[in-house]
Amino acid sequence: MLYWLAEFSDWAGGFNLFRYITFRAGGAFFTALIFGFLFGPPLINLLRKRQRNGQPIRADGPESHLVTKTGTPTMGGVLILGSLMVGTLLWARLDNPYVWLVVFVTAAFGVIGFVDDYAKVSNGNVRGVPGRVRFSIGLVIAAVAALFATMIHPDELAFRVAVPVFKDILLNLGWFFIPFAMFVIVGAANSVNLTDGLDGLAIMPVMIAGTALGVIAYTVGRVDFTTYLDVHYVPGTGELLIFSAALVGGGLGFLWYNAPPAAVFMGDTGSLALGGALGAIAVATKHEIVLGIVGGLFVVEALSVIIQVVYFKSTGKRIFLMAPIHHHFEKKGWPESQIVIRFWIIALVLALIGLATLKVR
Repeated sequence: MLYWLAEFSDWAGGFNLFRYITFRAGGAFFTALIFGFLFGPPLINLLRKRQRNGQPIRADGPESHLVTKTGTPTMGGVLILGSLMVGTLLWARLDNPYVWLVVFVTAAFGVIGFVDDYAKVSNGNVRGVPGRVRFSIGLVIAAVAALFATMIHPDELAFRVAVPVFKDILLNLGWFFIPFAMFVIVGAANSVNLTDGLDGLAIMPVMIAGTALGVIAYTVGRVDFTTYLDVHYVPGTGELLIFSAALVGGGLGFLWYNAPPAAVFMGDTGSLALGGALGAIAVATKHEIVLGIVGGLFVVEALSVIIQVVYFKSTGKRIFLMAPIHHHFEKKGWPESQIVIRFWIIALVLALIGLATLKVR
């Protein structure tokens, strides 16, 4: 929205700054951060009043959670999404289709998560919206996003998947690109959701992955950078750096209150929305495979659940003491803060490896 202030640059040269994506990304970051700091306390107080017993805690989960986490309100994702949307809509170009693609996916998955959180709190148990219902609605949202992506991508990129490291390989999936993109978006949303099990565990890796994807979006949106790096050029995706910056700002604002011991949980409202956002950025920038590297921590968390379920159904035994894998380490006696910080380190390393694929050709 504020981009249009650049039209006044003929009257005052300072307004020309609004033409620059990097300047507006900084504005989006600080806007989202300040929004989170300002509205965090009143939102948490409201959630505490509305949720007398807080988020329901799994009886079959780590025993310590029944003591340390009982009574903590959920739906803190509302704070993240509010910060993110305000920062993005205020500073991004609203005539950019990639911005609306990512905003649509984020908001839609946020609604799914909010309804699920509301059902859990209202019923006083961990059963919210049935998983099949959530998954089916997520697929519909992802299908709409995938179709829209093929419409706004350049003809030479539509329906194609770029292979990292190999500069000349673009796999033409044809209409199979749609289910592939759906898998990326829905998979990312649910993987982040599974990771959100300890105070601060999910939000920092989301911010790290969001930063990496923002850099990728800015890079592939500039023809000079793509020419130098020999990566595909996707005109217009540079604006997604503003979305990523707002995500990081909103995430930091939330982490201030989610740091151990958490005053509020993000809930499915935040985890599904943020995961969907990462998937949507990857689809928009044609870096779907790189997302598997940048968000490798989320992939491992999801795989640990899949492996556990399949192995248990086949043998009646468990590979992990508990899944997702962060609970396995809890059961082994690792302190919560140790698990969280080590997982943050892993997320950072994986993000750097993902960024390296831009240069390694």
